[in-house]
Amino acid sequence: MKIVMIGDITGQAGIDYLGECLPQVIAEKNPDLIIANAENAMSNGRGINRQVAEQLYDLGVEFLTMGNHVWDHKDAFTLLQEDQRIVRPANMAASLPGRGHVYCKVHGQEVAIVNIIGRTYMNLSDCPFQTMDHLLDEISKRTPFIIVDFHAEVTSEKLAMGYYLDGKVSAVIGTHTHVQTADEQILSGQTAYLTDVGMTGPAQGILGVDKSLIIERFRYATPVRFELAKGSRHFHAVYFELDKAGRAVSIERIRYVEKDRK
Repeated sequence: MKIVMIGDITGQAGIDYLGECLPQVIAEKNPDLIIANAENAMSNGRGINRQVAEQLYDLGVEFLTMGNHVWDHKDAFTLLQEDQRIVRPANMAASLPGRGHVYCKVHGQEVAIVNIIGRTYMNLSDCPFQTMDHLLDEISKRTPFIIVDFHAEVTSEKLAMGYYLDGKVSAVIGTHTHVQTADEQILSGQTAYLTDVGMTGPAQGILGVDKSLIIERFRYATPVRFELAKGSRHFHAVYFELDKAGRAVSIERIRYVEKDRK
């Protein structure tokens, strides 16, 4: 089974560049399943609504994972309740709408997609490790094909989760920090791992935001209103293959960078 997971799509620039890059990825990799993190997909880089979700589906993305900005648009509460293709962090409060994991069929094989969020420097949430223990009690009885988007801030927490779930899931792919890491690997238990898949959107900012605003915030500790950067864009994704038992056999980073765009 061949799977592509796309890094945090950020703003309309990210959606537009996804539309330019994804056809090439599909032509080269012929994936069986395409997943994208979409918690930054609104035009202001925060949250999601129905219109944005439909844009992403129309471009070829099949399932969307989320993160700490999942509730930043008022429409999200209804959208996540209705749309079974969107997965929000499972270790957020159980009273919130939506699903922390979903199942889909790929060539007749059931696949579970799980979204969890880290605790370090992030919104209040339940323990992601204990949450995964509880989820795997259910999921592992249905399928060995289990893909985890771990939306977390620090590399140590992500790597700890990778080792913790090694041999228990097919892949642990990190999102949130918007910088693609170069540590893609197959762990000893045949779990595909990448600390962060990166982002899809403005390339000339700081995590997609206008760099002058972020520099001002760091220099003077003053609150600023974030605006997404303009100019060239980049596309980050990861491609991995699973065998018939749901074990990872290969993993490869994907990166496209647009040049000379103003």
